[in-house]
Amino acid sequence: MSHQRGEVGKAALWMTGAILSFSSMAIAGREAGHSLDTFEIMSYRSLVGLIIVALLITFTKHWGQVKTERLGTHLLRNLAHFTGQNLWFFAVTLIPLAQVFALEFTSPIWVVVLSPLLLGERLTLIRALSVVFGFVGILMVARPSPDTFNAGIITAASCAIFFALTVIITKRLTRYEGIASILFWLTSMQLVMGLIMAGWDGDIALPDARVLPWVVVIGLAGLSAHFCLTTALSLAPATSVVPIDFVRLPLIAVLGMLIYGEDLDLWIFIGAAVICAANLLNLRAEKSRKFAKT
Repeated sequence: MSHQRGEVGKAALWMTGAILSFSSMAIAGREAGHSLDTFEIMSYRSLVGLIIVALLITFTKHWGQVKTERLGTHLLRNLAHFTGQNLWFFAVTLIPLAQVFALEFTSPIWVVVLSPLLLGERLTLIRALSVVFGFVGILMVARPSPDTFNAGIITAASCAIFFALTVIITKRLTRYEGIASILFWLTSMQLVMGLIMAGWDGDIALPDARVLPWVVVIGLAGLSAHFCLTTALSLAPATSVVPIDFVRLPLIAVLGMLIYGEDLDLWIFIGAAVICAANLLNLRAEKSRKFAKT
């Protein structure tokens, strides 16, 4: 029991790193968005990430783990992630940061919705209930009306769908590919995608001295967030890790208030709590099913 508590404690420390990284990336994305479009941001983020990943793979001598047998699957995964991340960066420039994070938290709900279609998993009663509660939370956060429904809400909600697709495809990839291969193809493929889309109009803006530090923060924070989250999940069950991730919401809400003067909207917190409960309901049901099989 003490060993389990120790592992959960270590996971909480890694999750603190993930929370700080995601929050830093949101603020850096908003600041960089004043001078760069989302495709340019993604290009420079991927460039920074590729340099770091290549150095780490070289230092650890893991180039043999970078495989080429499933480039088609990598391409599908990175198209989904590239689309979702662009929508996310666009959303953080339009609506309160807390609202973006709350809608992003619906990604696990979309995994439940899409898994029966793409992975052949069964849609159980508990999963269906978690989906219903999740969409109730979305309505509380978005409160769609002619006055509140805008491009920011649409893009923030849409990015969660593409992040869910990323998770589903990653589940397939991790059966055969290691983290070095996944990160290398993520950064290299998305660099090419970013350059193609950013250069579509024949003009790719270079980051100036003011924007360059924010671009570096985006690249570093993007990698560290996913590394910390993956490490936390390897140390403790998702039912222990996921609730910690929801600390991101009050943190980013406070940062949004202090830095940008954003209002603390009670309905965003209530809706996010409902979304969190829906995710936990599904996670605990999954844990019970796995326990019953053993």
